Amino acid sequence: MISLRHITKIYGEKNVFVDLNLEIAEGEVTVLMAPSGYGKTTLLRLVLGLEQPDTGEIKGCPSTCAVVFQEDRLCGAVSAVANLALVCNEKREMLEQRLLEAGLDAQALARPVASLSGGEARRVAILRALVAKAELLVFDEPLKGLDEEARSRMLELIARYRQGRTLLWVTHDARDADFWESAPLRLAQIASK
Repeated sequence: MISLRHITKIYGEKNVFVDLNLEIAEGEVTVLMAPSGYGKTTLLRLVLGLEQPDTGEIKGCPSTCAVVFQEDRLCGAVSAVANLALVCNEKREMLEQRLLEAGLDAQALARPVASLSGGEARRVAILRALVAKAELLVFDEPLKGLDEEARSRMLELIARYRQGRTLLWVTHDARDADFWESAPLRLAQIASK
């Protein structure tokens, strides 16, 4: 279990969190929802160790994490398959199969990622996190920019490839919580501001 105890995070004069307490259950899906500016991404950065709280402590973070940031953060000069191969040892054929399942066509697999559409690149970013051998998956607005068909397809793939790993999911979209059959944690209710 990841445990955040009495977390305070302040930027200048803005109190992002004051005495935040949160537990993220191991092997479960935790959905965080809040309006813009309530610290969703800051919370993810704290859990990942990319930022430190001003006060409080975070315990139980796994040693291996895979992240889908709001930006795709792919290696644009290489192919989708090569981007996935950077984080795992799966055979090329298996990686190609996963990308085809995500809705990319054979031509998209061969091109540099920088030439893919926004939706195609987003699917590559999601799959790259899923194929990584990580105990914790952190997804920050992972489905943004996907049409309804791609969105549904990726939700199904994420559910299949998550394989019981802890998933911390940040979204504005209540449909995501409905899909995971998870009552979303609403930062506006658990964080003192």
